[in-house]
Amino acid sequence: MKAVVKTAPGYDNMVYQDIPEPEATGDLVKIKIAYSGICGTDLHAFKGTYASTKPPVVLGHEFSGVVTAVGPGVKNIKVGDRVTSETTFATCEHCSSCAAKDYNLCSNRRGIGTQINGSMAEFVVSREESVHVLPDHVSLLSAALTEPLACGVHSSIEKGDVKKGDVVCVFGAGAIGQMVAQVCKSQGATVIVAGLTADAERFAVALANGADRAVDQAKEDLSAIIRDMTNGEGVDIAFECSGAVPAANKALEVVRRKGTVVQMGVFPEAKVPIWTDLILHKEINYVGSRSQKPSSWRTSIRLLGEGTVVPEKIVSRIVSLEDWREGFEMSMRGEGVKAVICCDPALEGK
Repeated sequence: MKAVVKTAPGYDNMVYQDIPEPEATGDLVKIKIAYSGICGTDLHAFKGTYASTKPPVVLGHEFSGVVTAVGPGVKNIKVGDRVTSETTFATCEHCSSCAAKDYNLCSNRRGIGTQINGSMAEFVVSREESVHVLPDHVSLLSAALTEPLACGVHSSIEKGDVKKGDVVCVFGAGAIGQMVAQVCKSQGATVIVAGLTADAERFAVALANGADRAVDQAKEDLSAIIRDMTNGEGVDIAFECSGAVPAANKALEVVRRKGTVVQMGVFPEAKVPIWTDLILHKEINYVGSRSQKPSSWRTSIRLLGEGTVVPEKIVSRIVSLEDWREGFEMSMRGEGVKAVICCDPALEGK
């Protein structure tokens, strides 16, 4: 089968080539890939800056497709099912995180597209526990973005506890910020998306998908706008989705007393200057949100089924598997919101 393989550490070292098809053994489910999203971590892997990527490996962990084979240990998934899958391929099964099904926190977790061959290929295999059958009316394109949606669910619902009537500010208008915004709107929150002038196209997408306000911080005073929208109190929850330290500090500034700041973005350095006085004096709840876990996926599938979030609305470009590099280059230039690879033209639009 054809696949996009990171062949060695370092910059690029990625090849579109033939590799053996995976087999559905044990509790594994073999999936014919329809779409595979290009994630920020895939870009870091391309650049050689993502330590979790262990070459040689097929990249890709956001995907949807159709089941073509199941292992003898599979009980509930059948050939022909339209599915998506969590990124967890294996865990230690013994630590406290695994016991709580917080697989995102297991130190020995192995993930699809990082340590195990991923979805930028014609086929992928995933363990049955990680596979989710799609509601009939959910498109394979939307389903391919269930993983970033689940990240948004984990941060906004499970960590941020967003509720109806909350006013939230999302820093970062990329794919993750867009998913957080959509999830918060689905819960009845008022949503402000904050970014910079280069985000103009992304602002338009966020507003079209329900965001109440988009703020170009290079041209507008975000603090003044938030004070006006919240009677001077500040937002209830701020989500840092950009990986920019100034955004995190701005989040601490604009959140209300006893409010919550959720950090999703990964900063360029492990230790950064954070405005800790604000955390202290405003009694801010500063929370980390790493990736997603099984409960995040169950909620995401429900939201997809209800139609309260429609991830495909953030897709800016679809490229073929053979033209994967075009999608990567567009993403690295910051064009659009989300680039997706169509791995099987026969499944396009289904």
